[in-house]
Amino acid sequence: MKQRKEITIYDIARELNVSTSTVSRALKDHHSIGPAMKETVKRLAKERGYRPNSLAASLRQNKTNTIGVMIAWINRPFVSSLISGVEEVASTKGYNVVISQSHDSYENEIANARTLYSSRIAGLVVSLAMETKSYEHFQQFVDHDIPIVFVDRVSESFDADKVVIDNFAAGFQATQHLIEQGCKRIAHIAGAQHRNVYRDRKNGYIAALKKFGLEPDDSLIIYGDILNAEEGHKMTTHLLDLPNPPDSIFSSNDTSAVSAIQVAKQRGLKIPADLAVIGFNNDSISLIIDPPLSTISHPAVSMGKIAAQQVLKHKEYKDAVASEIITLKTELIIRESSRKKSLV
Repeated sequence: MKQRKEITIYDIARELNVSTSTVSRALKDHHSIGPAMKETVKRLAKERGYRPNSLAASLRQNKTNTIGVMIAWINRPFVSSLISGVEEVASTKGYNVVISQSHDSYENEIANARTLYSSRIAGLVVSLAMETKSYEHFQQFVDHDIPIVFVDRVSESFDADKVVIDNFAAGFQATQHLIEQGCKRIAHIAGAQHRNVYRDRKNGYIAALKKFGLEPDDSLIIYGDILNAEEGHKMTTHLLDLPNPPDSIFSSNDTSAVSAIQVAKQRGLKIPADLAVIGFNNDSISLIIDPPLSTISHPAVSMGKIAAQQVLKHKEYKDAVASEIITLKTELIIRESSRKKSLV
Protein backbone atom coordinates (compact mmCIF):
# COMPACT_ATOMS: atom_id res chain seq x y z
CA MET A 1 0.00 0.00 0.00
CA LYS A 2 1.44 3.34 -1.06
CA GLN A 3 2.22 5.64 1.85
CA ARG A 4 0.33 8.92 1.81
CA LYS A 5 2.49 11.99 1.25
CA GLU A 6 2.91 14.27 4.26
CA ILE A 7 1.36 17.70 3.57
CA THR A 8 3.68 20.67 4.09
CA ILE A 9 3.21 24.45 4.13
CA TYR A 10 4.74 24.45 0.65
CA ASP A 11 1.82 22.35 -0.65
CA ILE A 12 -0.71 24.70 0.97
CA ALA A 13 1.08 27.79 -0.36
CA ARG A 14 1.18 26.34 -3.88
CA GLU A 15 -2.52 25.49 -3.82
CA LEU A 16 -3.50 28.96 -2.59
CA ASN A 17 -0.92 30.69 -4.78
CA VAL A 18 0.60 32.56 -1.83
CA SER A 19 4.04 32.56 -0.24
CA THR A 20 5.08 29.99 2.36
CA SER A 21 5.69 32.82 4.82
CA THR A 22 2.04 33.87 4.45
CA VAL A 23 0.89 30.33 5.22
CA SER A 24 3.26 30.04 8.17
CA ARG A 25 2.12 33.36 9.65
CA ALA A 26 -1.55 32.57 9.09
CA LEU A 27 -1.20 29.28 10.95
CA LYS A 28 0.43 31.14 13.84
CA ASP A 29 -2.27 33.87 13.91
CA HIS A 30 0.29 36.53 13.09
CA HIS A 31 -1.14 40.07 13.19
CA SER A 32 0.19 40.85 9.71
CA ILE A 33 -2.25 38.39 8.11
CA GLY A 34 -5.91 39.36 7.69
CA PRO A 35 -8.75 37.32 9.22
CA ALA A 36 -10.02 36.09 5.82
CA MET A 37 -6.63 34.71 4.79
CA LYS A 38 -6.10 33.11 8.20
CA GLU A 39 -9.44 31.35 7.90
CA THR A 40 -8.72 30.19 4.33
CA VAL A 41 -5.29 28.83 5.23
CA LYS A 42 -6.46 27.04 8.37
CA ARG A 43 -9.47 25.50 6.61
CA LEU A 44 -7.33 24.13 3.78
CA ALA A 45 -4.68 22.89 6.21
CA LYS A 46 -7.33 20.96 8.11
CA GLU A 47 -8.86 19.53 4.93
CA ARG A 48 -5.49 18.37 3.66
CA GLY A 49 -4.47 16.86 7.01
CA TYR A 50 -1.54 19.19 7.60
CA ARG A 51 0.45 18.57 10.79
CA PRO A 52 3.05 21.10 11.99
CA ASN A 53 6.57 19.65 12.18
CA SER A 54 7.47 20.71 15.69
CA LEU A 55 10.72 18.74 15.59
CA ALA A 56 11.95 20.54 12.49
CA ALA A 57 11.01 23.87 14.01
CA SER A 58 12.84 23.11 17.21
CA LEU A 59 15.93 21.98 15.34
CA ARG A 60 15.98 25.26 13.41
CA GLN A 61 15.93 27.03 16.76
CA ASN A 62 18.63 24.65 18.04
CA LYS A 63 16.44 23.57 20.96
CA THR A 64 13.52 21.30 21.82
CA ASN A 65 10.93 21.17 24.57
CA THR A 66 12.09 17.68 25.48
CA ILE A 67 13.64 16.39 28.68
CA GLY A 68 15.77 13.28 28.32
CA VAL A 69 15.62 10.56 30.97
CA MET A 70 18.43 8.01 31.16
CA ILE A 71 17.70 5.00 33.37
CA ALA A 72 18.94 1.43 33.70
CA TRP A 73 15.76 -0.66 33.42
CA ILE A 74 12.37 0.76 32.51
CA ASN A 75 10.59 -2.35 33.83
CA ARG A 76 11.72 -1.83 37.44
CA PRO A 77 8.83 -0.51 39.58
CA PHE A 78 11.02 2.14 41.20
CA VAL A 79 12.20 3.41 37.81
CA SER A 80 8.72 3.50 36.25
CA SER A 81 7.49 5.51 39.24
CA LEU A 82 10.46 7.83 38.91
CA ILE A 83 9.64 8.42 35.24
CA SER A 84 6.00 9.13 36.14
CA GLY A 85 7.18 11.89 38.45
CA VAL A 86 9.36 13.42 35.76
CA GLU A 87 6.56 13.29 33.19
CA GLU A 88 4.01 14.83 35.54
CA VAL A 89 6.11 17.94 36.08
CA ALA A 90 7.37 18.14 32.49
CA SER A 91 3.90 17.94 30.93
CA THR A 92 2.51 20.74 33.10
CA LYS A 93 5.30 22.98 31.81
CA GLY A 94 4.81 22.07 28.14
CA TYR A 95 7.74 19.65 27.91
CA ASN A 96 7.87 16.16 26.46
CA VAL A 97 9.92 13.30 27.90
CA VAL A 98 12.08 10.87 25.95
CA ILE A 99 13.39 7.79 27.76
CA SER A 100 16.48 5.66 27.14
CA GLN A 101 17.55 2.62 29.11
CA SER A 102 21.10 1.32 29.46
CA HIS A 103 20.34 -2.18 30.79
CA ASP A 104 23.05 -1.31 33.33
CA SER A 105 25.67 -1.18 30.53
CA TYR A 106 28.27 1.60 30.51
CA GLU A 107 28.65 1.39 26.73
CA ASN A 108 24.89 1.63 26.24
CA GLU A 109 24.79 4.64 28.52
CA ILE A 110 27.46 6.41 26.44
CA ALA A 111 25.52 5.68 23.24
CA ASN A 112 22.28 6.90 24.81
CA ALA A 113 23.95 10.13 25.94
CA ARG A 114 25.24 10.72 22.43
CA THR A 115 21.78 10.17 20.92
CA LEU A 116 20.03 12.45 23.40
CA TYR A 117 22.61 15.16 22.93
CA SER A 118 22.20 14.97 19.14
CA SER A 119 18.43 15.29 19.65
CA ARG A 120 19.00 18.72 21.25
CA ILE A 121 17.19 17.92 24.48
CA ALA A 122 16.47 20.81 26.83
CA GLY A 123 17.66 18.96 29.93
CA LEU A 124 18.63 15.55 31.26
CA VAL A 125 17.61 13.41 34.24
CA VAL A 126 20.01 10.51 34.90
CA SER A 127 20.01 7.41 37.07
CA LEU A 128 23.34 5.77 36.33
CA ALA A 129 23.99 2.30 34.95
CA MET A 130 25.47 -0.20 37.40
CA GLU A 131 28.65 -0.48 35.29
CA THR A 132 29.32 3.25 35.00
CA LYS A 133 32.47 4.47 36.74
CA SER A 134 33.47 7.29 34.38
CA TYR A 135 31.37 10.31 33.51
CA GLU A 136 33.02 12.09 30.58
CA HIS A 137 30.02 11.41 28.35
CA PHE A 138 28.00 13.93 30.37
CA GLN A 139 30.44 16.80 29.85
CA GLN A 140 29.01 17.57 26.39
CA PHE A 141 25.74 18.61 28.04
CA VAL A 142 27.47 20.91 30.52
CA ASP A 143 29.58 22.49 27.76
CA HIS A 144 26.39 23.47 25.93
CA ASP A 145 24.39 24.66 28.95
CA ILE A 146 22.06 21.65 29.00
CA PRO A 147 21.19 21.06 32.67
CA ILE A 148 21.76 17.62 34.18
CA VAL A 149 20.19 16.26 37.35
CA PHE A 150 21.33 12.91 38.74
CA VAL A 151 18.76 10.95 40.73
CA ASP A 152 19.11 7.92 43.04
CA ARG A 153 22.21 6.37 41.43
CA VAL A 154 24.35 9.46 41.25
CA SER A 155 27.90 10.49 40.43
CA GLU A 156 29.71 11.80 43.47
CA SER A 157 32.50 13.36 41.38
CA PHE A 158 30.49 15.03 38.59
CA ASP A 159 29.34 18.54 39.49
CA ALA A 160 25.57 18.56 39.04
CA ASP A 161 22.36 18.60 41.05
CA LYS A 162 21.51 15.33 42.77
CA VAL A 163 18.24 13.98 44.17
CA VAL A 164 18.83 11.14 46.61
CA ILE A 165 17.63 9.43 49.76
CA ASP A 166 19.68 8.79 52.90
CA ASN A 167 20.68 5.24 52.02
CA PHE A 168 22.97 4.94 55.04
CA ALA A 169 20.16 5.77 57.45
CA ALA A 170 17.78 3.42 55.61
CA GLY A 171 20.27 0.54 55.73
CA PHE A 172 20.84 1.20 59.43
CA GLN A 173 17.10 1.25 60.12
CA ALA A 174 16.43 -1.99 58.23
CA THR A 175 19.22 -3.79 60.09
CA GLN A 176 18.21 -2.35 63.46
CA HIS A 177 14.69 -3.68 62.90
CA LEU A 178 16.03 -7.21 62.34
CA ILE A 179 18.20 -6.94 65.46
CA GLU A 180 15.18 -5.80 67.49
CA GLN A 181 13.35 -8.90 66.25
CA GLY A 182 16.05 -11.03 67.84
CA CYS A 183 18.14 -11.78 64.75
CA LYS A 184 21.85 -12.44 65.36
CA ARG A 185 23.26 -13.58 62.02
CA ILE A 186 22.03 -10.99 59.56
CA ALA A 187 23.11 -11.44 55.95
CA HIS A 188 23.19 -8.62 53.44
CA ILE A 189 22.53 -8.89 49.70
CA ALA A 190 24.48 -5.93 48.35
CA GLY A 191 24.91 -4.29 44.97
CA ALA A 192 28.01 -2.92 43.24
CA GLN A 193 29.96 -0.87 45.78
CA HIS A 194 31.01 1.88 43.37
CA ARG A 195 27.32 2.84 43.22
CA ASN A 196 26.42 5.21 46.03
CA VAL A 197 23.08 3.60 46.87
CA TYR A 198 24.44 0.10 47.50
CA ARG A 199 27.62 1.18 49.25
CA ASP A 200 25.70 3.44 51.64
CA ARG A 201 23.08 0.76 52.40
CA LYS A 202 25.84 -1.71 53.23
CA ASN A 203 27.65 0.83 55.41
CA GLY A 204 24.41 1.50 57.28
CA TYR A 205 23.98 -2.24 57.80
CA ILE A 206 27.52 -2.58 59.21
CA ALA A 207 27.09 0.46 61.47
CA ALA A 208 23.90 -0.98 62.96
CA LEU A 209 25.57 -4.33 63.65
CA LYS A 210 28.44 -2.63 65.46
CA LYS A 211 26.19 -0.33 67.46
CA PHE A 212 24.25 -3.28 68.84
CA GLY A 213 27.33 -5.38 69.57
CA LEU A 214 27.20 -7.75 66.58
CA GLU A 215 30.44 -8.38 64.72
CA PRO A 216 30.13 -8.02 60.90
CA ASP A 217 30.83 -11.30 59.12
CA ASP A 218 32.16 -11.00 55.56
CA SER A 219 30.76 -14.43 54.72
CA LEU A 220 27.25 -13.02 55.25
CA ILE A 221 27.73 -10.17 52.77
CA ILE A 222 27.19 -11.15 49.13
CA TYR A 223 27.37 -8.90 46.08
CA GLY A 224 25.15 -8.92 43.00
CA ASP A 225 25.56 -7.33 39.59
CA ILE A 226 22.00 -6.30 38.71
CA LEU A 227 20.05 -7.74 41.68
CA ASN A 228 17.36 -9.40 39.60
CA ALA A 229 15.29 -12.44 40.58
CA GLU A 230 17.82 -14.93 39.22
CA GLU A 231 20.69 -13.33 41.13
CA GLY A 232 18.56 -13.22 44.26
CA HIS A 233 17.91 -16.94 43.95
CA LYS A 234 21.63 -17.74 43.53
CA MET A 235 22.76 -15.47 46.35
CA THR A 236 20.17 -16.82 48.79
CA THR A 237 21.11 -20.38 47.89
CA HIS A 238 24.74 -19.57 48.63
CA LEU A 239 23.87 -18.01 51.99
CA LEU A 240 21.63 -20.87 53.10
CA ASP A 241 24.29 -23.41 52.10
CA LEU A 242 26.82 -21.88 54.50
CA PRO A 243 27.92 -24.12 57.41
CA ASN A 244 26.40 -21.51 59.74
CA PRO A 245 23.62 -19.92 57.66
CA PRO A 246 21.97 -16.59 58.49
CA ASP A 247 18.80 -16.21 60.50
CA SER A 248 17.80 -13.13 58.50
CA ILE A 249 18.53 -11.28 55.26
CA PHE A 250 18.54 -7.57 54.48
CA SER A 251 18.39 -7.21 50.69
CA SER A 252 19.28 -4.04 48.80
CA ASN A 253 16.12 -4.37 46.73
CA ASP A 254 12.74 -6.07 46.89
CA THR A 255 13.35 -8.27 43.84
CA SER A 256 16.18 -10.19 45.51
CA ALA A 257 14.33 -10.21 48.82
CA VAL A 258 11.34 -11.91 47.21
CA SER A 259 13.69 -14.49 45.71
CA ALA A 260 15.11 -15.07 49.19
CA ILE A 261 11.64 -15.84 50.55
CA GLN A 262 10.91 -18.21 47.66
CA VAL A 263 14.18 -20.12 48.07
CA ALA A 264 13.73 -20.42 51.83
CA LYS A 265 10.16 -21.71 51.50
CA GLN A 266 11.26 -24.26 48.89
CA ARG A 267 13.68 -25.61 51.51
CA GLY A 268 10.93 -25.91 54.07
CA LEU A 269 12.02 -22.90 56.12
CA LYS A 270 9.38 -20.79 57.80
CA ILE A 271 9.32 -17.04 57.19
CA PRO A 272 10.10 -15.25 59.50
CA ALA A 273 10.56 -17.90 62.25
CA ASP A 274 13.54 -19.56 60.52
CA LEU A 275 14.56 -16.70 58.25
CA ALA A 276 13.44 -13.08 58.55
CA VAL A 277 13.66 -11.02 55.36
CA ILE A 278 13.52 -7.30 54.62
CA GLY A 279 13.90 -5.64 51.22
CA PHE A 280 14.18 -2.14 49.81
CA ASN A 281 11.95 0.03 47.55
CA ASN A 282 8.40 -0.99 48.54
CA ASP A 283 7.69 -2.37 45.07
CA SER A 284 4.22 -3.80 44.43
CA ILE A 285 5.68 -7.31 44.52
CA SER A 286 6.37 -6.83 48.23
CA LEU A 287 2.63 -7.11 48.91
CA ILE A 288 2.02 -10.03 46.56
CA ILE A 289 4.60 -12.42 48.04
CA ASP A 290 3.49 -14.64 50.94
CA PRO A 291 4.22 -13.56 53.60
CA PRO A 292 4.18 -9.86 52.65
CA LEU A 293 7.66 -8.38 52.55
CA SER A 294 8.99 -5.85 55.03
CA THR A 295 10.79 -3.10 53.15
CA ILE A 296 12.03 0.46 53.04
CA SER A 297 9.84 2.90 51.11
CA HIS A 298 11.58 4.76 48.31
CA PRO A 299 9.83 8.03 47.30
CA ALA A 300 10.37 7.43 43.59
CA VAL A 301 7.59 9.67 42.24
CA SER A 302 8.69 12.58 44.43
CA MET A 303 12.30 12.07 43.33
CA GLY A 304 11.24 12.23 39.68
CA LYS A 305 9.20 15.37 40.25
CA ILE A 306 12.02 17.14 42.04
CA ALA A 307 14.55 16.10 39.40
CA ALA A 308 12.36 17.56 36.63
CA GLN A 309 11.80 20.73 38.67
CA GLN A 310 15.56 21.15 39.07
CA VAL A 311 16.09 20.77 35.31
CA LEU A 312 13.46 23.42 34.58
CA LYS A 313 14.85 25.71 37.26
CA HIS A 314 18.21 25.69 35.53
CA LYS A 315 16.53 26.37 32.20
CA GLU A 316 14.91 29.46 33.68
CA TYR A 317 17.74 30.66 35.90
CA LYS A 318 20.99 30.22 34.01
CA ASP A 319 23.11 31.42 36.95
CA ALA A 320 21.70 28.86 39.43
CA VAL A 321 24.48 26.77 41.00
CA ALA A 322 24.33 23.22 39.63
CA SER A 323 25.59 21.34 42.68
CA GLU A 324 22.57 21.11 44.97
CA ILE A 325 22.00 17.83 46.81
CA ILE A 326 18.37 17.19 47.75
CA THR A 327 17.86 14.33 50.21
CA LEU A 328 14.42 12.80 50.74
CA LYS A 329 13.27 10.73 53.70
CA THR A 330 12.45 7.03 53.63
CA GLU A 331 10.17 4.94 55.84
CA LEU A 332 10.49 1.49 57.37
CA ILE A 333 7.46 -0.64 56.48
CA ILE A 334 7.16 -3.67 58.75
CA ARG A 335 5.23 -6.65 57.40
CA GLU A 336 5.04 -10.34 58.19
CA SER A 337 8.33 -11.39 56.55
CA SER A 338 10.35 -9.95 59.44
CA ARG A 339 7.91 -9.65 62.35
CA LYS A 340 9.35 -12.41 64.55
CA LYS A 341 8.28 -10.84 67.83
CA SER A 342 4.63 -11.48 67.00
CA LEU A 343 5.40 -15.20 67.19
CA VAL A 344 6.34 -14.98 70.86
